Amino acid sequence: MDTPADADPVTDGGPAVVETHSALIVLYGDEAHKVRKRIDLGFLDNTSVGARAEQSRREVELNSRLAPDVYDGVLEVRGPDGEVIDHVVRMRRLPAGRSLDSLVRSRASGTGRSDDPDLLAGVREVARQLDHLHAASPRSEEIDAVGTADAVAGLWRESIGHLRRLSVGEDAPVIVDDVEWLAGEYLRGRERLLRARVDAGRVVDGHGDLLAADIYLEDDGPRVIDCLEFDDRLRFGDAMLDAGFLAMDLDRVGARDLAEAFLAAYRDFSGDDAPSSLVHHYIGYRALVRSKVTAIRAEQSRSGGADARHALELADRAVDALLRARVRLVLVGGVSGSGKSTLAAPLAESLGAELLRSDVLRSDVVTPDVPAGTGAGAGGGDDDAGARPVGGRYSHEAVSAVYARMLDRAGDLLALGRSVVLDATWLDPRRRAEAETVAADAHAELVEISCTAPHGELVRRIEERGRAGADPSEATVEVLGSQLADLAPWPDAIEVDTTELDPRSADAVRGWAERNLGPLPWA
Repeated sequence: MDTPADADPVTDGGPAVVETHSALIVLYGDEAHKVRKRIDLGFLDNTSVGARAEQSRREVELNSRLAPDVYDGVLEVRGPDGEVIDHVVRMRRLPAGRSLDSLVRSRASGTGRSDDPDLLAGVREVARQLDHLHAASPRSEEIDAVGTADAVAGLWRESIGHLRRLSVGEDAPVIVDDVEWLAGEYLRGRERLLRARVDAGRVVDGHGDLLAADIYLEDDGPRVIDCLEFDDRLRFGDAMLDAGFLAMDLDRVGARDLAEAFLAAYRDFSGDDAPSSLVHHYIGYRALVRSKVTAIRAEQSRSGGADARHALELADRAVDALLRARVRLVLVGGVSGSGKSTLAAPLAESLGAELLRSDVLRSDVVTPDVPAGTGAGAGGGDDDAGARPVGGRYSHEAVSAVYARMLDRAGDLLALGRSVVLDATWLDPRRRAEAETVAADAHAELVEISCTAPHGELVRRIEERGRAGADPSEATVEVLGSQLADLAPWPDAIEVDTTELDPRSADAVRGWAERNLGPLPWA
């Protein structure tokens, strides 16, 4: 069958051969036939007839979970003497122009058609199908075991080690070093989180290789094909490890809006409240896996320069995702009226962090002389120095109890992968040292921010807040004077003049955070 010179046989339905790093797919008419390469990639050994047969059967069996009308079975290939020499997976040919990858690229280039499917509705339906797959997953000790911190760390080690042995890894050792350090630092502090994920049944037998190129948005719904069949251990994993693959791939092709919509839909369907840090951690792992696979393809090709560059780009994406996955303990402090509470709220939102405010926590703290919820004393916010009565809510014991409660809660949240913003004065260096210990114990990044404003503005804000009477802080101008008279240096803090940065603008705060703290979470 001849194909016009200007036609794309894959898109136009003509005969074609598509090559991947591990297989050849022959397209002809309305059928597709997949032949596995006789290769040993270390993590995948296809050198024997028996191995190719088993993987072909597993491919049909496992992919029938999401695309039962696509996989027709396994054909035997026999030699002249009748002996079986190979196996071929027979499939229904899917319309190339309806792959999610193709549709996203068409949207980006402005070449989409009016009858193209709704992409937002499409990724939402993919999320629903993925949730159903995960909900139907069997539960076993074998599956649970791959969700532990040790098992996840092992996956990183294997992929990093493999990439280092490839030419791409040899050419960019610093990138691989960054990946290794960032991934390891996250996991060292997240054993409680991963154990909680296992206990909640969030470790599943999933898809394992969820790429946009393997999702087809047909008129009667998506078809999700080509799951990982050659190693159950690599298909088992956290549900967000599965979902993170497609999120990574959509973001890679410039469709972060669809990645966000997909993740939001998956959370809606599944009720999964995984912290964004974990999602980004797994997005980083998936980017590393794709980098490794692309680097393998570069070495298989005689002219693999484009693949080698793409592999490096994917490794960079792994670093970016891991930077977004950082768990942070953020101290937002300053004297009364400095704008710390106004800044802390939008900053917590930008970081996807929990916000703990000392003025609010104070009502929960019980000390020997002050029952919880009482209003004894005429203090000044959570000040640590001067202008406070001997007893009451602002005694030394009460203030210490507030900070202890705040740091205890922060430690619990950090261990569960959630960044925390702590809104308090942080005027006492001893309190800051205690926070540093909490961050170090949780392998979290400590960020210290000191809010400032001109003296006249500090006074104006305190007086205005007092007249309004709607803020938990009870600071007065007298308290401010005492704070300023005994102000200790804060050399490690990022200083923010809240008359120059408008903390009431969420966009301004996010822009400031991106410039000063690096990549922020979006998942």
